[in-house]
Amino acid sequence: MEKSLTGKVALVTGASRGIGQKIAEHLARHGAKVVVNYASSSAKADEVVAGIKRNGGEATAIGADISKVAEIEELFRKALEAYAQIDILVNNAGIMINKPLASITEEDFDKQFEINVKGTFFAIQQAALHMKENGRIINFSTSVAGHMFPAYSTYAGTKGAVEQFTRQLAKELGPKGITINAIAPGPVNTELFKAGKTEEQITAISNANAFGRLGEPEDISQVVLFLASKESQWVTGQTLRVNGGFI
Repeated sequence: MEKSLTGKVALVTGASRGIGQKIAEHLARHGAKVVVNYASSSAKADEVVAGIKRNGGEATAIGADISKVAEIEELFRKALEAYAQIDILVNNAGIMINKPLASITEEDFDKQFEINVKGTFFAIQQAALHMKENGRIINFSTSVAGHMFPAYSTYAGTKGAVEQFTRQLAKELGPKGITINAIAPGPVNTELFKAGKTEEQITAISNANAFGRLGEPEDISQVVLFLASKESQWVTGQTLRVNGGFI
């Protein structure tokens, strides 16, 4: 296997499970040293690190709640202490609280925006401060933003903000050769997606794309690898809909 990311350091937020875990593992297989960020699942993060090391990669786990700016700053400080550089930032961490408009509380609203929006923004800020030339920033949106799904209003709203960060910051970061892009997955076979859904609902959603199945975390990590690589140097400010034709 060609190790196209040899010599690079990747920081992946929310990397202790699901899509984030697969991204961390995939980048490590292609040569990157990986910082596996987690909020509370230290044991799971350690398992991810151990798996990467068993496969010949290099990784370390660093805990940080990205809803808190001070912890984001500490995350970057510790990452730089461990590996001396950060070349790739993957803003994968996020939460999804789906409720009808009348049921959304101030706490629900604030929690989603603190993690999905504030966390992403200030991680980008830290990356911009510490990345050298030709860095890569990869954010996460959602293909739900292109639909009109009941109960997804605040979640889709947070991802709309992330898409605008991605677009508006591209030219600001361009002089250093830093690209910034977003991936907008469709439904992916993860615990986060399946939570609270019936088998009938999952089947109906699976049949809504061109291939009649849910996406898998590996489908997403392949695109992250491209955006993290030198081959993506002419792609910036974009949101890529990675969804099997869901929209």
